[in-house]
Amino acid sequence: MQGSAIPPIIVITGPTAAGKSAAALELAAGFGGEIISADSRQVYRHLDIGTAKPTAHEQALVPHRLIDLVEPDEPYSVVHYRADADRVLAEVAARGKVAFLVGGSPHYLQAVIDRLEVPPVPPQEQFRREMEEWARREGHQPLHDRLREVDPEGAEQIAATNVRRVIRALEVHHVTGVPFSVLGRRRGTPLPSLKLALTIERSALHKSIDDRVEQQVADGLIEEARGVVQMGYDPGLPPLAGLVYREAISAAFGRISLEDAVRRMKETTHAFARRQYTWLRREPELHWIEVGADHLDLMNRMIGEYLAGPR
Repeated sequence: MQGSAIPPIIVITGPTAAGKSAAALELAAGFGGEIISADSRQVYRHLDIGTAKPTAHEQALVPHRLIDLVEPDEPYSVVHYRADADRVLAEVAARGKVAFLVGGSPHYLQAVIDRLEVPPVPPQEQFRREMEEWARREGHQPLHDRLREVDPEGAEQIAATNVRRVIRALEVHHVTGVPFSVLGRRRGTPLPSLKLALTIERSALHKSIDDRVEQQVADGLIEEARGVVQMGYDPGLPPLAGLVYREAISAAFGRISLEDAVRRMKETTHAFARRQYTWLRREPELHWIEVGADHLDLMNRMIGEYLAGPR
């Protein structure tokens, strides 16, 4: 963000279903801030229930940015996100507000706060088409297995169902011969920020995930998934082939039972939370906040002290 004003930035991250959005809503309202989503799935329109997107009421309480940016079939990468986030941060600064950067997508947070340098490899269209065709023919797992062979660390950080990111990591290795995870460690000067991470005991987190999946289904997740496909979007698109939507689409069109779909949604979301923790534990500047009766009071105090002090 060279040459641009930078607002006070509060990062609120943590595993899925730990309560990030609810905490951010209350804290941003109290400090007169604006919420900038750092969720790689909330950028897509029409995918509301399965991405736990803030409701219209919540968005009316506190301004939310970087939500509903593109259609499910439009390419949107971390490069796009960093440019959009930098622009929004400058706008928040111009309004004299506090920016709450909220989400559990590590590559988005790293790109903005840590100024993670995106590997300078242009798209290799022929390679991408071959990999996409392979994924359509054989499924996502063989693609992820190939990534694990050439870049074990990168494979640990990228879900097998995130076909677009798996292909990008393979593409970078294909062109440079260097693992994507190695190139992805290059960083610029980080932006000053207070980094808060919510954590919750594992069994309680699993229950929170399970409860949310069941609530999403009750709220119409299966119908939402069916509707998106009926709009003409390919179920193999990355946002539709990932967390919960893959299973919801299968249930919507009778390929699996609703019971099996719900069970698989819970299992894949548990695995996703484990990967988030793997990344979070590598971040030395995170202040861990145990979710409990007084965690909002603690966060409120820490944010107040940060905003009152030098940055």
